[in-house]
Amino acid sequence: MVKQAPLIITSTVAPSWIYPDAKNNAKTADDAIEEAVSAWKAGAAVIHIHGRMNFTEDEWRRVIKTLRDRTDAIVQVGLSALKIPDRLPVIKMKPDMLSIILNHHDESFPGFKMSVLHNTDELEEYARLCTKYGIRPEWEVWHAGSVWNLNHLVEKGLVKPPHFVTLFFEWPGGIWSPATAEEFLHRLKQQREDSICSVSIMSPAQTSIAAISLILGHHLRVGTEDNPYYFPDRLAKNSGELVARMVRIAKEVGRDVAKPDAARKAIGVRNS
Repeated sequence: MVKQAPLIITSTVAPSWIYPDAKNNAKTADDAIEEAVSAWKAGAAVIHIHGRMNFTEDEWRRVIKTLRDRTDAIVQVGLSALKIPDRLPVIKMKPDMLSIILNHHDESFPGFKMSVLHNTDELEEYARLCTKYGIRPEWEVWHAGSVWNLNHLVEKGLVKPPHFVTLFFEWPGGIWSPATAEEFLHRLKQQREDSICSVSIMSPAQTSIAAISLILGHHLRVGTEDNPYYFPDRLAKNSGELVARMVRIAKEVGRDVAKPDAARKAIGVRNS
């Protein structure tokens, strides 16, 4: 039996989009930092972080610096819904990774809807910026068209493997897909052979689909942004508790969990 690569756990410590009033939502930059530290201590190698609709520049600078001072986690900046001009100040701060959606945003959350086009010209510019600032992209994959766009970037010579991709399930809106084993396996077949695949599930199916990904040798992300509940009737204490559960499952099935240094080497993230 071929030994599987160590499991890379990403933790999303941003506020929940589907449960905006959840008591475990990080309300400030300091809250987000503490949430991130709890996830790192529990075993997350990657911290996906942002405020509800973004931090100020000063907050971003402090968050990135503090996480690097207090942890060795890979700092992954989220909010892929924003356009490049809105994200450029943070890009210039050189986070380790940047989340980039490979298709349009069409999402529906309590109280607001989101519809933002991200065309190939924008994706090409993202690729150039990531190369310029030494940032590894995290490519958000929602359907087969996402893979077509990634192939386009590869064919243009703008990105190099391995391509770290996150497959999204149960996020509400026009790019929704069901969180089922069948859908997950179908989506996996569409991915490039030189991609490293993780999963994000915005529903109570989070643990089961993440566990399937773990067992099959792929990777996962959990945290308050995706699903803030530990059980359907109980909020997680924090993102660290959600990470700790996946670490326990990995140990039960004999899968090693990647430390940040190992995750950096696997993904191709530069040392901070």
